[in-house]
Amino acid sequence: MLRPAALALLAFAASTAATGVAQAAEQTVRIGFQKAGLLAVLKAQGTLEQKLAPLHYKVEWKEFPAGPQLLEALNAGSIDFGYTGAPPAVFAQAAKASFVYVGAEPGGKSNEALFVPASSPIRSVAELKGKRVALQKGSSSNYLLVQLLKKNGLSLQDIQPVYLPPADARAAFESGAVDAWVVWDPYYALAQRALKVRTLADYEGVPSPYNFYEAARAFTEREPRVVNAILAQLRESGQWVVAHPGETAALLAPSLGLEAPVVEAWLKRVPYGVTPITAEVVLVQQQVADLFHQQKLIPSTIRVSDNVWQASFPIAPIVHNVPVARQ
Repeated sequence: MLRPAALALLAFAASTAATGVAQAAEQTVRIGFQKAGLLAVLKAQGTLEQKLAPLHYKVEWKEFPAGPQLLEALNAGSIDFGYTGAPPAVFAQAAKASFVYVGAEPGGKSNEALFVPASSPIRSVAELKGKRVALQKGSSSNYLLVQLLKKNGLSLQDIQPVYLPPADARAAFESGAVDAWVVWDPYYALAQRALKVRTLADYEGVPSPYNFYEAARAFTEREPRVVNAILAQLRESGQWVVAHPGETAALLAPSLGLEAPVVEAWLKRVPYGVTPITAEVVLVQQQVADLFHQQKLIPSTIRVSDNVWQASFPIAPIVHNVPVARQ
């Protein structure tokens, strides 16, 4: 009499365990990415799905045109993890958005720029006074433009900012509706290849901020292993990209709808190498926030350190052997 009961109990336990595993496997991390970020590389590689499988997580990818829109989605609870430049995070923090900085990438010097049509009589940033400049409000380009104007004795009040997302900004630039455009890669690299442009300035000679990986505070508290696993894969893949820009470009180009030479030009200008949020990173980001407050772009001061989550993923040098699962 006991044996059938024991067998039934074992069957029930096995069924319950199987159900638990199935439920765990159904957990999803929603990741917001942009064309210009390393997350787009992970999406094309398929390596993040492999990394998170042992943690019973799958990945849902959501594309955004720029950082401000991505952080709006993060604040609204539509995504769990994303990547932006430094300024969108400052604007989001000033607006009391719910997020934390979880990782940082060093900023490049030439992967974002202010440029004009090659036929334009404008030859310097100082000559932009009174001119129409297209940019994504609250983006890294917003910060670059503020820095360049400040360096040349101007402010945003001395020009006519035209706030447009990249696709609309390109249309305005091509039609002559604006005099200049400031934007990041791959839009900048694409403009260099497809349009006749003359670059006025990039980050050479002005402070270059970090770029950031952000996550929902509740998600990091609930699933720190998942966040650290994502950051670890980003570091590994980033080092692989630095060593293999041509192969990465060939992988990304079809999914981005861009020519491989455009993608490769952008990749060669980016110094990938994600790290946890250090004291130096916080200091540099605080300088971005303080400048925006001085320029009256945010209504009050913020303390960057209030939104920092300390990651704990490996940062030792990694052999460049990331498998690329072409899709």
